[in-house]
Amino acid sequence: MASEREEVRLLGKWASPFSNRVELALKLKGVPYKYSEEDLANKSADLLKYNPVHKKVPVLVHDGNPLPESLIIVEYIDETWKNNPLLPQDPYERALAHFWAKTLDDKILPAIWNACWSDEKGREKAVEEALEALKILQEALKDKRFFGGESIGLVDIAANFIGYWVAILQEIAGLELLTIEKFPKLYKWSQEFVNHPVIKEGLPPRDELFAFFKASASK
Repeated sequence: MASEREEVRLLGKWASPFSNRVELALKLKGVPYKYSEEDLANKSADLLKYNPVHKKVPVLVHDGNPLPESLIIVEYIDETWKNNPLLPQDPYERALAHFWAKTLDDKILPAIWNACWSDEKGREKAVEEALEALKILQEALKDKRFFGGESIGLVDIAANFIGYWVAILQEIAGLELLTIEKFPKLYKWSQEFVNHPVIKEGLPPRDELFAFFKASASK
């Protein structure tokens, strides 16, 4: 059970959807935290100390205890702070949420990322795989408002890249991946997601994110 005097710190990168997952979970739970921005080209002593295995963000440090990997952190947050649950109580539904969160990281996000950053030679195949991935995700959403039902849950947070980052990356790449015409239900979900008051407050500024990835694309 979380105490009132605990210290919660997040080591992250502002443009990272993985760091952002943790921020969204903390904000949805109403947990105060200290944020430390990491320069991944010059990693801090704290990052190397708290995540010596992968040396990556995000890392949550709760009362001195470090925890890496965004999905693991989000689940830990849900188990530690019981208000506004992010995972269903039903064991089957809970297992399904874990499945889709893992599928997002293992299959769906890599396919979309590859499509947005592929060269001309491999682009057609990469786009085809990205569209297939989005089709799979839309079928998982069905007719629900959020993947978590009427409220935002683990899968919605895991899909933050789809809900916010994809629109920016596809514009930079000159692609049409997630559109209302191709994926009406998923597109509607993305609008519901980014306009949720807590999520809207917790997402990085669009113009700054656009400039960041535009600069990356031109290197």
